[in-house]
Amino acid sequence: ADDSGDEEPASQSDKSELHGPLKTLSSKLEDLSTCNELIAKHGAALQRSLSELESLRLPADSGEKIKAVNERATLFRITSNAMINACRDFLDLAESHSRKWQRLLQHEREQRIRLEETIEQLAKQHNSLERACRGAPGLASGTASSSSTAKGSVQSAKGEASDEDEETEYFDAMEDAPAFITVTADPKHHRRSGSNLSGASEGHPEDWNLEDSVFESSNQSSYNESTGKDLLPRKRRRSRIPDKPNYSLNLWSIMKNCIGKELSKIPMPVNFNEPLSMLQRLTEDLEYHELLDKAVKCESSTEQMCFVAAFSVSSYSTTVHRTAKPFNPLLGETYELDRLEELGFRSLCEQVSHHPPAAAHHVYSRRGWTLWQEITIASKFRGKYLSIMPLGAIHLEFHSSGNHYVWRKVTSTVHNIIVGKLWIDQSGEIEIVNHKSKDKCQLKFTPYSYFSRDVPRKVTGVVSDADGKAHYVMSGTWDEKMECSKIVHSSHGSTSTEGKQKTVYQTLSPKVLWRKYPLPENAENMYFFSELALTLNEPEERVAPTDSRLRPDQRLMESGRWDEANVEKQRLEEKQRAVRRRREAEAVEALEEGKDYEGYIPLWFERKVDAVTGELICVYKGGYWEAKDKQDWSVCPDIF
Repeated sequence: ADDSGDEEPASQSDKSELHGPLKTLSSKLEDLSTCNELIAKHGAALQRSLSELESLRLPADSGEKIKAVNERATLFRITSNAMINACRDFLDLAESHSRKWQRLLQHEREQRIRLEETIEQLAKQHNSLERACRGAPGLASGTASSSSTAKGSVQSAKGEASDEDEETEYFDAMEDAPAFITVTADPKHHRRSGSNLSGASEGHPEDWNLEDSVFESSNQSSYNESTGKDLLPRKRRRSRIPDKPNYSLNLWSIMKNCIGKELSKIPMPVNFNEPLSMLQRLTEDLEYHELLDKAVKCESSTEQMCFVAAFSVSSYSTTVHRTAKPFNPLLGETYELDRLEELGFRSLCEQVSHHPPAAAHHVYSRRGWTLWQEITIASKFRGKYLSIMPLGAIHLEFHSSGNHYVWRKVTSTVHNIIVGKLWIDQSGEIEIVNHKSKDKCQLKFTPYSYFSRDVPRKVTGVVSDADGKAHYVMSGTWDEKMECSKIVHSSHGSTSTEGKQKTVYQTLSPKVLWRKYPLPENAENMYFFSELALTLNEPEERVAPTDSRLRPDQRLMESGRWDEANVEKQRLEEKQRAVRRRREAEAVEALEEGKDYEGYIPLWFERKVDAVTGELICVYKGGYWEAKDKQDWSVCPDIF
C-alpha cells in the first residue's frame, strides 16, 4: 500500500521537474517580448524625431549624420525582432523535446513498475515453495512412520532443518497436474512382491530392476563399444572433420544486399550453417537407439514407458551447444543411415514438401521396434529470440508386444539473436501415450529462468497406467541424464497456497536410464558434433543420388571452402526455384485444360490417414532398400 501511494507524488514531482524550466523559459520570453515592444515603440519615436530633424534646414554634414543614426536605429529594431523570434523557436523546441522526454520517462516508469510486479510475484512463489519444502519432509516422515524406516525422518532426528534433507528429492509440479514431492525411502523394508519392480531384497536398492537387468544395464557404455552378440563388429568410421574456419561475418554487408529483394530470394550465407542437413539432424535422434533395444526386453508396459521417455529426452542432448542451423533440404533430397549389420537398424529420411518444409522419417530395427514421423518446422522471430516449433507426431511401435507410443516435440528457443552469445533452451511438455495399454508419461521441460534456483535444463515427469495410478517418477536434465524412481507409496498432502493438491511419492533409489556421451576431443572446433554426428556426412558408396552426403555446397562447407560453398548454395537454390516455377506452370496449364494436377509426389513415402491420431502423415511405402540392392535409382530426380 505504501509503494502504491508513493507512485502518484513521484509522477507529480517528475512533471514539476519538467514543467518548471519551461515556465521559467516562458516568463523570460514574455520579458523579452515586453522589451521588444518597448524597443519598437521607442525606436519608432526615435525614427520620427530623426525624420523631423532631416526636414529642418541643417548643414549638409549634420543631415548625413542624422541619416546614419536613423539607419542604425532601424538595424537595431530588426536585430531585436530576430532575437525574439529565435527565443520563440528555442521555446518551441524545448516544449517538443520535453514531451519526448516525458514519454521516455513514462515508459521507463512503466518498465520499472512491471519489473517490481514481476519480482514481487517471484518472491511470493519463492515464499510458497519454501513453505511447501518445509512442510513436505514432516508429512513424508509421518506417512512412512508405520514402517519407521523412511530416510526423510533421519535428518529431522538430527535436529536439522527439514528442507535441508539431502535424502529427500523434490520435484516441481506440472502446470496441469497436482504438485508432487518425492521422498527416497529405505528399500530394505519394501520386499519383492508379485511385480518384478515392486521392491528390493535384502537391503540392496540396486535389485529393484528387472530380472534380466534391463534397468541396471541402462548405464550405457561409450558410443564406440559394440553391443549385441547378434551384430557384426562396427565398421571403423571417421572421428574428426576439418576444423571450422574462423571467418568473420559482417551482418550489415548481408542486410544491405537484402534491401528491395523478395525474402525468398535472399541468399543466406553458409556462415550461419553447420555442415549437416535437417534430414541428418533428424537422424541424430537415433544416437541413443539402445534405449529402445532395452525397452523391447521390458515385460511391463510402464517399465517400457520409462525407456521411451528417456529416449524422447535424449534427442535434445546434442542441441545444447549446436547454435548453427542445418542446411534446408532440397525437395526430394534423401538421407539414409544403414546400420543394420552393426547396430541393428536402418533409417531413411526424405524431404517431402518445401513450402512448408516437411521431412518424413522411417526407422526399422531388427531388434524389435519401428519408428516413424513427419516433422514440419514452424518458427517465429520475436526480436531477441527465435522460437522453433516442430509440428507432427512421432510414432514408435514394438513388434512383439504391439505397444504403440505417440508423442510430440517441445519448443526450442534460440536466444540472443541480435546481440550477445547464442544459446538454446527447450521448454514445454511432452505427453507420451501408449495407445494399446493407455499408459501415459507427462514430461515437463522447465524453461531457463534467471531467478530460479533449479538445476538448468531440468526435466521431470510421472509415468502412470490407464487408471491414472503413478508407477515411476522421471527426473534429470535434457543435456546430461535421465533417472527413473520406482514409486512404492503415494499419498495426498496439504493444499498449497495456490490451491493445488500436493501428492507425496515415496520412491526407491533412482536408476540412471540414460546418460549423455562425452563430446569428442576438439569438438568446439568441429561445430560441437557428437561422435555420431561426425560420421553422418562421411562419404559412402551405393547411396541414392539424392542423398545429403552428395550435396556439393554442404561438402564444400565441411572442407572449409566457404566462399565456394556460398556460390554453390545459390546455384542449387536457383535451380530449385526454376523447378518450382515449371511445376506451377504445369499446374496452371492442367487447370486450364480441366485436368487434375497432383503436384510433387514423394519418392519413397506416401500420404495416409494415421489410424491412431487421425492425421494425414507421410509413411514409408517401401522400395528404397530394394532399389539400393539393385542400384536402380532411375526414379530419383536430378536435384544437385
